[in-house]
Amino acid sequence: MKLAKRLVLTTAALAAVTAGTMSGASAGQAPVSKPVRVGVDVPDALKVPDGNRLTGVFAATGVQTYTCTDGAWKLLEPAATLSVKGDRHHRPVALHSRGPVWVSTVDGSAVNASVVATSPRTGTIPELLLKSTATRGAGVFADVSYIQRLATEGGVAPTTACTGTDQVSVPYSATYTFYKPTV
Repeated sequence: MKLAKRLVLTTAALAAVTAGTMSGASAGQAPVSKPVRVGVDVPDALKVPDGNRLTGVFAATGVQTYTCTDGAWKLLEPAATLSVKGDRHHRPVALHSRGPVWVSTVDGSAVNASVVATSPRTGTIPELLLKSTATRGAGVFADVSYIQRLATEGGVAPTTACTGTDQVSVPYSATYTFYKPTV
């Protein structure tokens, strides 16, 4: 149990250092309520509302899986592994899948969310702002309020026609940022 807590604290500390901020506010210091430099530009449409603070920055690599529906490709599900942004060993700290849901591989905590805003990008899947619909556990994803999917690369559905029950998985990468309410 001590090791799991240490890994969670280490993950949070690395994310805070990578983002250039502390994950909480110290005495006499204003809490972080606007997105800070996370290594990518954040479109205005995807800004997290005031009253939330950045608590995690993760690099994701995975696939967007599409299925053939009525002759067109439709998103079936994402599947990605998240690691602390800047970790050159890419040690997994969370899994992302259909829901969408993110589950910590360190402490079992999880967050489900739904899309509230999108920002299209040419040649890649759109960037997103998601709002939490449910959380579980007392770990890294406990009480998450908002999630941003930023700096997306790849993952676009094929433009070719499809038939039957064809499926295809397209590699993608992104930066996911997680926010919790300022307490």
